[in-house]
Amino acid sequence: MKFTDGYWLLREGVTAAHPVEVLDVAERDGALEIHAPTRPIRSRGDLMTGPVMTIKAHSPMPDVIGLTLTHLTGDEPRGPEFELADSTAAAQMSYDDEHAVLTSGELSVRLARTGSWHVEFLAGGRVLTSSGHKSMGIMRDASGAHYLREQLNLGVGTSVYGLGERFGPLVRNGQVVDIWQADGGTCSEQAYKNVPFCLTDAGYGVFVDHPGKVSFEVASEVVSRVQFSAETQELTYYVIHGPTPKEILRKYTALTGRPALPPAWSFGLWLSTSFTTSYDEETVTAFVDGMRERELPLSVFHFDCFWMREFNWCDFQWDPRVFPDPEGMLSRLKARGLRVCVWINPYIAQRSPLFAEGKALGHLLKRPDGSVWQWDMWQPGMALVDFTSPAARDWYASKLEALLAQGVDCFKTDFGERVPLDVEWSDGSDPERMHNYYTYLYNRTVFDVLRKHRGEQEAVLFARSATAGSQKFPVHWGGDCEATYESMAESLRGGLSLGLSGFGYWSHDIGGFEGTPTPALFKRWLAFGLLSSHSRLHGSSSYRVPWLFDEESVDVARHFTRLKLRLMPYLYEVARTAHTEGVPMMRAMVLEFPDDPGCAHLERQYMLGPDLLVAPVFSDSGEVTYYVPAGTWTHFVTGETVTGPRWVREKHGFASLPLLVRPGAVIPVGAVDDRPDYDHADGVTLRAYGLSRGAQVAVRVGDVAFTVVREGDTLRASCADPSASWGLAAGERAVRAPAGTGFLTVELGSW
Repeated sequence: MKFTDGYWLLREGVTAAHPVEVLDVAERDGALEIHAPTRPIRSRGDLMTGPVMTIKAHSPMPDVIGLTLTHLTGDEPRGPEFELADSTAAAQMSYDDEHAVLTSGELSVRLARTGSWHVEFLAGGRVLTSSGHKSMGIMRDASGAHYLREQLNLGVGTSVYGLGERFGPLVRNGQVVDIWQADGGTCSEQAYKNVPFCLTDAGYGVFVDHPGKVSFEVASEVVSRVQFSAETQELTYYVIHGPTPKEILRKYTALTGRPALPPAWSFGLWLSTSFTTSYDEETVTAFVDGMRERELPLSVFHFDCFWMREFNWCDFQWDPRVFPDPEGMLSRLKARGLRVCVWINPYIAQRSPLFAEGKALGHLLKRPDGSVWQWDMWQPGMALVDFTSPAARDWYASKLEALLAQGVDCFKTDFGERVPLDVEWSDGSDPERMHNYYTYLYNRTVFDVLRKHRGEQEAVLFARSATAGSQKFPVHWGGDCEATYESMAESLRGGLSLGLSGFGYWSHDIGGFEGTPTPALFKRWLAFGLLSSHSRLHGSSSYRVPWLFDEESVDVARHFTRLKLRLMPYLYEVARTAHTEGVPMMRAMVLEFPDDPGCAHLERQYMLGPDLLVAPVFSDSGEVTYYVPAGTWTHFVTGETVTGPRWVREKHGFASLPLLVRPGAVIPVGAVDDRPDYDHADGVTLRAYGLSRGAQVAVRVGDVAFTVVREGDTLRASCADPSASWGLAAGERAVRAPAGTGFLTVELGSW
């Protein structure tokens, strides 16, 4: 939200009050508390009027410092609140006539007690960012609405990323971003997944701890500052020191929650009925059989909305006209080795039998007059489940438990963005704060059901909406994209932005959701989709089985599906890193190469884990331009090498795209290419690329830890078993472990 008219003036009707000095400092409960008048105190007469801002500096963990800005405290606090790690760091505090300082780990916040108002965040002897004269403020607009605002200085050349899954340019500089859930597709400034956290390449990130609407002006109102504001009397934000982008994500996800580890089977190919297409068990069986006949490995079959009867969404009952024997059908699908996913949402249509039941039990969201909130968009007369009520959550969960008992394995948790404000929540939550937070309660409820009945290692969702902390309930997909190359590119931007916002796993609708892709586009999107963390064939009004496009689409789908399955020993360890460290599987180039200025703005390529560079092809012709960082990189499939740093232009057929291995990497490749959930260490091949003399690389595959060492011109691999050691001389292509000693092949890559 903009408050100024240019740099010098306020907009018409806007008033502002800014801290000008530190009146006093005190230590309270492990924090520094500062009172800051908004007018100079020259005499006792100046003490009679306000406003005065109270600022509390505190630290929940090392290298993370929060500032809580408070104006008036008379309001009763209303939820919800983000669920943050329950800890307090042992911060060091000091103050004298010059400064008040709080230090946590390597990070300090320093407030000036003389001269102009100035707050600095410092680490390693340098200022990361600061808030200066007229940056922090109490703002009122023409309507009298009350906001708290902060502006943090942005250094020359610093790029800002994140703020959720956003589909515009990856670098947020120059953008206006409102953290406000909306069902706006992938081609607008709106977003399904809004996260008030931004990441910079200058050693710090900023998390605004406010679940409601937060407006960010990222080098847009004042081009040298990141501004954020919210309509509130109290606002907390945290500065998180890295110094690297990866370290910032590790600390941010330690604060807000790490992603769960999805089961291995979820990394295989998902096939959907699509949305408005006609389908029954015969159609579904024909698709599954068609995939098998064409040797297209399939892991999950998904039933979209019309598994339930029209106008009954959601009643969680199979439409008996189309699926008269759901238990038998599910059993038959599972006999084919498939997992089953079904579509749900948190809305209850008036014709659903659950509407009357939920109304009678008080589980549906109400208006202030006590009536059930309803409207006719999406489903006639629909209401929302009030997930702030524990009883309502249990009621909703019980409906899902019945589906799990039938044989359903997971749920696509659609929607959760269209949450009204003219309501009263069961727990008294503030409607404005609950608008964004609703998706957290919704997806947590469903994820908890899966954890309870399927186990911690088997729980997985396919979720569309999210906010801060929702990364704990994976997987998330990109929403309604169109069948165009432009939409394919905006989807990638959204996924990379989400990864830079703390989310470990991400997917998208291969081929685009709206419309029907051309065969060429479908094949290009297949390559991209099957080199994403999760891969799903899904559309709106047309099917996505490959043979409906052309026979080459079948070949391309088979090639990239099997390639992904062979990469599972590598991919699942990357997934484990997302779970344990909060570093995403699909990584913007800046995350791996923060010191390479050539990577700052790259948004049409990414790193899949630390060692594989992927550059999707966004053209029928196959022409693609991508950037290669320093070193000699190797095309994974052909073995050809490319030396950077430089830009490369290539032309690829439909069964190819730039997939390069980082120099000095060892990639474990599996022996199985028809399913993702196999023993990844059994028969694994370690491919070594460009190891320098004396290099030693640790590789973990499941429970087995390997070490690959280059000794002169010889590669030597060993595992935890001291008797298992194998050598590979330069020039040899591969050597297999001697009979009876294990499961390892080592291949020589590029030198």
